[in-house]
Amino acid sequence: MQSAPAAAQAKIVAEDEPITPVPEPPAADPLKLALGARLFGDVRLSTAGNLACASCHDIRSNGAGGIRTQPGNAMPVYDTLTVFNAALSFRLGWQGSFRNLAEHVEASLENPANMNTNAEAAVRRLQKDPDVTSRFRAAYGRDLDRDAFLDALVTFERSLLTPGARFDRWLGGDTSALSPGELEGYRTFKSLGCSACHQGVNVGGNLFERQGIFRPLVVGPPRIVRVPSLRNVAATAPYFHDGSAATLEDAVRRMAAAQLDRTLSDQQVASLVLFLKTLTGNYRGAPVVGAAP
Repeated sequence: MQSAPAAAQAKIVAEDEPITPVPEPPAADPLKLALGARLFGDVRLSTAGNLACASCHDIRSNGAGGIRTQPGNAMPVYDTLTVFNAALSFRLGWQGSFRNLAEHVEASLENPANMNTNAEAAVRRLQKDPDVTSRFRAAYGRDLDRDAFLDALVTFERSLLTPGARFDRWLGGDTSALSPGELEGYRTFKSLGCSACHQGVNVGGNLFERQGIFRPLVVGPPRIVRVPSLRNVAATAPYFHDGSAATLEDAVRRMAAAQLDRTLSDQQVASLVLFLKTLTGNYRGAPVVGAAP
């Protein structure tokens, strides 16, 4: 147990760091939260009745799901970003096209590669279910409508935070939470300049950057992307919007070369990966894990 002066010193140090801890999920009406969770896994949200939000954002694993596309789809396809901690980012999507969760939900519904529908049509399908409509009346005091439908989904997505990462425990003053090697990785992360873009509560997710400043990072567009969050990054392979980096080691090495004009030694790569693995948080009391192969 830390003494009061030691705890105070730890707090001062944490306040000087470029990364802040993930908070606990916000308080929410349990009826609305339960409705949102139910809708998140409901395939009736899609026109074909074969896709739910959870089909691409599997919260039983990493909140993502790799690159998915429907047969015959000719649209650009990007690696699926995790829904965990998405509520903490200032924009959503690889290009930051959406300013809030409701906008992103509607875009996912309307995307031909995803649900191929819209909020109004999804609501009409759900209105045929007496149990769902009664639950909406209980939660919202009115019949199921577009606004209540979107609010329930957003309420659930706001709850998908993953606090309790070992790095966050270290920020909170638990000096035993990280090993010397992991701390050295964090020092390397800062000294190389990685924290210039990957900082804040989401270790990213709060600004735009050009991909490939010094040399190409990925083959195709877009060139300007929203800097992705590094929260739970050890569990969200593959990496980059095209999914071209299969491992964290490959992603770290390529990022250093393309964005920082640095060629990293094997020791530096290993050190950075050690640190990045400490950013894995907990959902419902269990650590976030990678998706099944």
